[in-house]
Amino acid sequence: MSETVMQIRDLGLEFSTPRTLVDVIRRRPARVVRALNGVSLALEKGETLGVVGESGCGKSTLARCIVRLYKPQHGGIQYRGEDIFASESKHDRDYNRRVQMMFQDPYSSLNPRMSAGQILEEALRVHGMRSEKEIPARVAELLDLVRLPQNAAAKLPHEFSGGQRQRIAIARALAVEPEVLIADELVSALDVSVQAQVVNLLLSLQEELDLTILFVAHDLRLVRHVSNRVAVIYLGRIVEIGDSETLFASPSHPYSQALLSAAPSLDPDEKGNAIRLEGELPSPLNVPPGCPFHVRCPHATEICRKDVPALRSIEGRGEVACHHAEEVKTHA
Repeated sequence: MSETVMQIRDLGLEFSTPRTLVDVIRRRPARVVRALNGVSLALEKGETLGVVGESGCGKSTLARCIVRLYKPQHGGIQYRGEDIFASESKHDRDYNRRVQMMFQDPYSSLNPRMSAGQILEEALRVHGMRSEKEIPARVAELLDLVRLPQNAAAKLPHEFSGGQRQRIAIARALAVEPEVLIADELVSALDVSVQAQVVNLLLSLQEELDLTILFVAHDLRLVRHVSNRVAVIYLGRIVEIGDSETLFASPSHPYSQALLSAAPSLDPDEKGNAIRLEGELPSPLNVPPGCPFHVRCPHATEICRKDVPALRSIEGRGEVACHHAEEVKTHA
């Protein structure tokens, strides 16, 4: 049986937009962006859970909630049975060590005034992972772990390539011996050849260190390659979640079908068969009532315009939030 490491239940996060002068004069309240709206999922030990969706759907917001950069207004997250947002939790420090995040742009997330060695040493000292005498050996071990030469310890971030900086970010995350890694668009800023190197390194480290990974990305081919399960997010809601091969072979939600059909193929002989969605993507400032996808869905009916569909299990097809999932023809 699988072991649940993290449980996310009904997560909701809203942001208030700044009021303009016109808003003040007309006494209009600040508008609210619903970044996450009732997100629920479980993260199983040793798996890679891919999270996909259009830009602005809430993928990175979910990742930032998990590492507590944002605090949601609704719902909660439990790690090993402990509420991570409980006030003054005695497990705060341990959670910060056990769940680590790697960001899209390593140049922004690495201190430009510190060498790679100093960056790794800081992580070890803050969390008391090694004694002072043991730190140099551990830094050398971490650099070797991410396939960087030992002389890299003396170099500053700007002296590395993008792929090498991302390796340093991975090494920093691994320095504190985490159980869960959050990869937020980890390789989207890298060349394709470098992407493959970094992803293959991450997968080998996952197997070697028994890591659990939440992999946020917009490259669907990459997500299919690395993920055991995939969650599809639309306007802050999970609309489908299931086994990676099953979801990519026969997606059940109309949005998942359109999203996956638009992914480019590496086969030059394969004809494009993208599903074209009508209408505009709704603004998160004004989410439509009922199913948020109904304004673009070719299968929408009156119930879709009124009632929000619950995420429910469908035999052989994972979990889907669609009133007509059984009737919608799958699109491979």
